[in-house]
Amino acid sequence: MNLRPVEDEQHIAGSLVGTAIGAITQHIRTNELGPGDRLPSEATLSKELSVSRSVVREAFRSLATMRLIDLSAGKRATVAQLDHGAMSLMIEHGVHTAQININQVYDVRRTIETRTATLAALRRTDAEARTILGLAKAMEDNFVDAEKVMESDLAFHLEIARASKNPIFSMIVGAFQGVSRQTWPIGWRSRASDAERHAMNAIHIELAQAIAAGDPQAASQLMARHFDESVKALLAAGIA
Repeated sequence: MNLRPVEDEQHIAGSLVGTAIGAITQHIRTNELGPGDRLPSEATLSKELSVSRSVVREAFRSLATMRLIDLSAGKRATVAQLDHGAMSLMIEHGVHTAQININQVYDVRRTIETRTATLAALRRTDAEARTILGLAKAMEDNFVDAEKVMESDLAFHLEIARASKNPIFSMIVGAFQGVSRQTWPIGWRSRASDAERHAMNAIHIELAQAIAAGDPQAASQLMARHFDESVKALLAAGIA
């Protein structure tokens, strides 16, 4: 049986979709569209690109999967607000398929987050400093509820990234949270005692205070220390 015509048709369809994706992203750039701005309709793009509406629809779906546009039933596609969703899926896929290991994840996080701590100490607003400190204290206040401690911890790191005033850092830190939700409970349990867990929380409070005090060197050192101890806990559990 000769399947070549079917394969050729699939190749052509894929090429048309790829061309449509390129044209749509070029339209966004050329017209300087921002988050929430509407894109041309499927019918309009179909006519302008000389392709079927199904090709445009598939291009829209691909762009939505990459979190570049938002699709809602019965409404025109709009430019999406940047988020970490697509990157998060890629990182989790890499971990689950053994193309990335946890030690590599924490190595990258340590590198990036020592920098976000430095920048947060220099750029944070007073409101951001209060939020960061509040999240650190919430970790200790909710000590008996590990899930609440974890959620405050994840929010703490993301808030520091936001306070760095570099949205790329926020996206990267946010993208690691899916994996972190899987490793965090293991690291928490692998610490030898409640005293060690309290010590972990204490580092977060010290780090928040360094950021509030505008001390970038102390903030960077505390973040590095935090990651070194987290990796040690994961190694003790046999997963890093």
